[in-house]
Amino acid sequence: MAPPTNTTASSEDLATDILAALDKSQPLLSSDAFPSATFVDLKAALDRLASREMVKYDTIERQEALLEPEAEQIAANGSHEARVFEALRKAVEGLSVKELEEAIGDKNVVKIGQGKAFKEKWISKTKDGKFTAVADKINDTTQEQIKTVQQTKTHPDPKILADLKKRKLIRTQNIFSFKIHKGPKFALRIPEEATDLTADMIASGAWKTATFKPYNFKALGATQNGGALHPLNKVRQELRNIFFEMGFEEMPTDKFVESGFWNFDALFVPQQHPARDLQDTFYISDPKAADFPRADSPDDTKDYQAYWDNVKAVHQDGKYGSIGYRYPWSGDESLRLVLRTHTTAISANMLHKLAATKGPDGRPLPARYFSIDRVFRNETVDATHLAEFHQVEGVIADYGLTLGGLMEFMEIFFGKMGLHDLQFKPAYNPYTEPSMEIFAYHKGLGKLVEIGNSGMFRAEMLESMGLPKDMRVFGWGLSLERPTMIKYGISNIRELLGHKVDLEFVQGSPAVLLGQE
Repeated sequence: MAPPTNTTASSEDLATDILAALDKSQPLLSSDAFPSATFVDLKAALDRLASREMVKYDTIERQEALLEPEAEQIAANGSHEARVFEALRKAVEGLSVKELEEAIGDKNVVKIGQGKAFKEKWISKTKDGKFTAVADKINDTTQEQIKTVQQTKTHPDPKILADLKKRKLIRTQNIFSFKIHKGPKFALRIPEEATDLTADMIASGAWKTATFKPYNFKALGATQNGGALHPLNKVRQELRNIFFEMGFEEMPTDKFVESGFWNFDALFVPQQHPARDLQDTFYISDPKAADFPRADSPDDTKDYQAYWDNVKAVHQDGKYGSIGYRYPWSGDESLRLVLRTHTTAISANMLHKLAATKGPDGRPLPARYFSIDRVFRNETVDATHLAEFHQVEGVIADYGLTLGGLMEFMEIFFGKMGLHDLQFKPAYNPYTEPSMEIFAYHKGLGKLVEIGNSGMFRAEMLESMGLPKDMRVFGWGLSLERPTMIKYGISNIRELLGHKVDLEFVQGSPAVLLGQE
């Protein structure tokens, strides 16, 4: 039975009727015993009895075919092609299209029927353009098929059912019925069940003979509609845990707007570099310029003028063993405000602050920094790129660091994310030398994929800050979106961020444990 909306009897009365019918014969088919009962009432009554172990039942699902209005006309009057043939058979000399339409009274029947009649070779066209019947007799297979469906609600040949459905002559619906058996506690009367143990029952002793309604531990609770962490935040927290486990300090990343000085110049990015073009970077129009680099707290005593002059000298004339880029460096260009294109601007600021610290030996202390936050690029939006994304960055400053040490550390770091068998490819970055792209084998894609970028910070960049010559700094970065998309099987980044995000996906996305399958 289909689940209609109207009800014909209450589930309580129906439950009693089921017990009475089951007492006479079993198993009981609901479609035979209660043909007028609705699906909702039957299911409610059976669930009520089954919860008391008075009955057991199995759900039987079948599919019924129902005729569409056009098919009902075919069942009554014949198929379109048969009606065309019959009209032409009666007209011995044949009929024109207009005459055929008048004879049948339905242009649509003529339009569809003549084509099928031609295909079956029931009719032909004369030299004067008229249609005439050529077959002695025909077998209206379509009408026979539809009448079979009309009588049995199905057809023994699934291909015929599929063809009729494709021609929109029938539609199908799922019909549910129940096969009912007696349960271990079958009785003709439904016992009353207590839902609570009360003080009166305990005092009178009635609880000893009372029948209590069992708890349904499989019942689903009401949906709470509580908040949920976005998948990016889940992966972000896992990455933060990896960094903290390895002794890193999180950098403050609350400045989305940076000056060109910190975002580019301090990182030895020349002012003619394509990354600084309007096509790649978002510039701020108001205010047009940043303040000159200055202390951000009263206890900050660093000489920012000297740092500014060092950066200018490295770019324009060369310094600290570098010949520089040898171009007229512009202070105005350096003070232009931009939406930060990478969190390495924060790393530069932190390393500059590190240069002012002194350890027991009078030198800056080794440090480990990381950040995970938003950056902005003037990108064309597509399946893998957005105008904003999240950058994961790690920086280690220490004495005696080598490129081999960086590669080994990358194996350890990415291994904690479940990425192994890394491969490294030489690359170019303005502020690191040597530089490497990092690749790992992706089992799902069956190929190597780029997972990050890394390198040793250039000496002229570090010494401009005041860091000693023998202190080395290496850093690496990756996007937060890529590992998140891999973990959750997302192919289009717009399904992860933006207006196309499915809130049900956000609420139902499982927790992520990097490094575990």
